[in-house]
Amino acid sequence: MALSTRFLAEKEQMLAHLDVLQELYPSLTHEQYDQELELMLPHNYGQLAVFDDEHCVAICGFWIGNKLWIGKYLELDNIVVCEAQRSKGLGELIFKVLEQKAKEENCNMLALDSYTSNFKAHKFFYNQGFAPKGFHFIKLLNEKAVR
Repeated sequence: MALSTRFLAEKEQMLAHLDVLQELYPSLTHEQYDQELELMLPHNYGQLAVFDDEHCVAICGFWIGNKLWIGKYLELDNIVVCEAQRSKGLGELIFKVLEQKAKEENCNMLALDSYTSNFKAHKFFYNQGFAPKGFHFIKLLNEKAVR
């Protein structure tokens, strides 16, 4: 396995790897993804992709933003590793590269959200140095929008 990572900043680069995101969101269509990216890209959204040779095997979206209580931060969003590539260190690679990016961007914190029922992911996040520090409360206004 010859792994490499690349930051994706252009919509066409991201759209080319829809199949990876569909492992997490099987119903996500090309048109929906295109529309979501149109809205997200102007707001500091980017992606880190992991390639085995030239085949994309993992993607993690991320946002760089600011909050009053912490200042600048990097938030990981939708960490997806192709099922056939899981437990091979790709998740750790993603976290390592994004932590380095956060440091280069002078961020004060890394953050991520995880469903409360995703216990396997929680164990991984703890092992990467993350810890829950609060709750992310939501009120769904359109339940049909949840993928």
